[in-house]
Amino acid sequence: MAVIAVPGWLGGLRINLTPSEPLGLWRIVPLDRPAAIGDLIFICAPPGPVLAFGLERGYFRRGSCPGGAAPLIKTVAALAGSRIEIGTDVVIDGAALPRSKLIIRDGAGRALTPWTGGIVPAGQIFVHSPFAGSYDSRYFGPIPDAGLLGPAWPILTAHP
Repeated sequence: MAVIAVPGWLGGLRINLTPSEPLGLWRIVPLDRPAAIGDLIFICAPPGPVLAFGLERGYFRRGSCPGGAAPLIKTVAALAGSRIEIGTDVVIDGAALPRSKLIIRDGAGRALTPWTGGIVPAGQIFVHSPFAGSYDSRYFGPIPDAGLLGPAWPILTAHP
């Protein structure tokens, strides 16, 4: 198994086992430009409270990112300077973000607290998944773009 897994990992291959995006085999490809709104990316959550909370609750899987989590697959929804309003759903610069309704409890019945909203700081991005139960910037706010690993390309995937 390790003979297959190590070369795949070194070649940017990752297996997604969460319903935030289609299940299966994905590849991280190099990004030769700044991230743009709409990019589907792999990103590492920054070490600290967001990462600790995500790991503790099982929202993040263990993996190779600093702090011990696996990279997240999310869509870039907003860049630095964007104004984010959080209510029953997300509004970015006055426009509603599709499929961004917030939930107040996770699948295990535990309370979820949304981010308060505000301006996305320089060097950070607001990430989102259209999956209703996704733990993303709706709840933890913008994260540093320094954790961006590259675009996520599906290789062999299936919708859950």
